[in-house]
Amino acid sequence: MVKVGIVGGTGYTGVELLRLLARHPHCDVVAITSRAEAGKPVSALFPSLRGHFDLSFETPDNADLTQCDLVFFATPNGIAMTQVPALLAAGVRVIDLAADFRIEDRAIWEQWYGMEHACPELLGEAVYGLPETNRQAVKQARLVANPGCYPTAVGLGLLPLVERGLVELDSLIADTKSGVSGAGRSANVAQLMGEVGESFKAYAIPGHRHQPEICQTLSRAAGVSVGLTFVPHLLPMIRGIEATLYARLKHPEAPDLQALYEDRYADEPFVDVMPAGSHPETRSVRGANHCRIAVHRPMDGDVIVISSVIDNLVKGAAGQAVQNMNLMFGLVETAGLEQVAMSP
Repeated sequence: MVKVGIVGGTGYTGVELLRLLARHPHCDVVAITSRAEAGKPVSALFPSLRGHFDLSFETPDNADLTQCDLVFFATPNGIAMTQVPALLAAGVRVIDLAADFRIEDRAIWEQWYGMEHACPELLGEAVYGLPETNRQAVKQARLVANPGCYPTAVGLGLLPLVERGLVELDSLIADTKSGVSGAGRSANVAQLMGEVGESFKAYAIPGHRHQPEICQTLSRAAGVSVGLTFVPHLLPMIRGIEATLYARLKHPEAPDLQALYEDRYADEPFVDVMPAGSHPETRSVRGANHCRIAVHRPMDGDVIVISSVIDNLVKGAAGQAVQNMNLMFGLVETAGLEQVAMSP
């Protein structure tokens, strides 16, 4: 059994990790931390987990995380980087679900996250945990940077085109929409039902922190820098991301794009290329670790439109983290992640 600790277990990604790990056949959660809820049983805060965990929350100072084989950080940005070096020195492997290790360039990270990086020496070692591009590196990693939710949906949607050099790389567009759980569990007037209900808006149009992460993934795949217009939107729902992606073909004589996508993801257990003409819905992945993708070429023109949907808390966060854990410990990649999406 893999002995697991969770730092920051009271947010949406923390409880989603617990939900998935509760039925994982090869995992035992031995420590979970929270400063605000220290001493409170996990099941008291999350009744949905009654009968699955006997643990209580501990303060990070009191929790013995060195007993773990792996520690997940489900914390705000800037927390993991202060604690990871000591854990790695103790032989504990780490998956960070925040953004502390996602950007390899320190200057770019500090520009977008507005703080000095506490352990820049680890930025080059951290493996970006998108299994569909980095599976072998994840298997050997001590430290995995779990991708963001938007970068997962956008990256998986555009990768087949970018890898093959089929599209203009200076004019990619990602028009994305997310449910409110993507903003976290902290109290915020802007996230109240009375504020988001029956409304729809774009946000962070001048720049969003996930933009450099998406560009890093696509640039690595292309071998050159890419130009991306990225606009996120807030939807009046709890879970889910839909990314509508636009890319212009370099040449009108494009290959069969449906076959291209099907071949690229044929062996990927969590990427489902939908039949030609499909329009993926967020409800088709709700609660599941899947990305469903459809590729279109409207009116046989030179603009390709891809629709990519994920559950932001599962494939966009906790589920992908469990997928990475499975790879790191030589487990079946799908272990603990066989959930069927909830409908309705």
